[in-house]
Amino acid sequence: MVEVTVARLGLDSSTNSYVVILREKNGKRLLPIWIGQPEAESIVMQMNHVKRERPLTHDLCKAIIVGLGGTLRRVNITRVQNSTYYAELQIEGSNGTVAFDARPSDSIAIALRLDAPIFAPGTLLSALDTDEEESDDEDLDLTPPSSTELSAEQLKAYLENLRPEDFGKFNP
Repeated sequence: MVEVTVARLGLDSSTNSYVVILREKNGKRLLPIWIGQPEAESIVMQMNHVKRERPLTHDLCKAIIVGLGGTLRRVNITRVQNSTYYAELQIEGSNGTVAFDARPSDSIAIALRLDAPIFAPGTLLSALDTDEEESDDEDLDLTPPSSTELSAEQLKAYLENLRPEDFGKFNP
């Protein structure tokens, strides 16, 4: 397993689906995972420290884990099967560590809230397309428009302007 970080979110124009791009920590290999709009919004909100008046589902998951005295030790993206990605949350509590099956998008959103590391099998990571200009960290702008709280329309517009194609071609 290789530790990865969230590098970018974007919209796949061919499927009109959101994509979270995970990047190998201290490396250049990538893992794109297609996710739903609510999860994309939750991830980008957490990355940009945008708070809502009421907790979102992933905020509630964090509160439950912490409230029960648990610690999210790590998230593992475990496999892809029939174009579906699988993940697990490894939560440590008073009875030891328990692995919970979860969607990668939810797992990532929760991991970001609890500062937990995210891991993926090295076999799922792809190298950047060498024919295209490589992106550096300055190109990974995750800053939304200036505002203490974004409207749903502003957040959707922000996510739609991010392009996963900047990172090369992927085959899930």
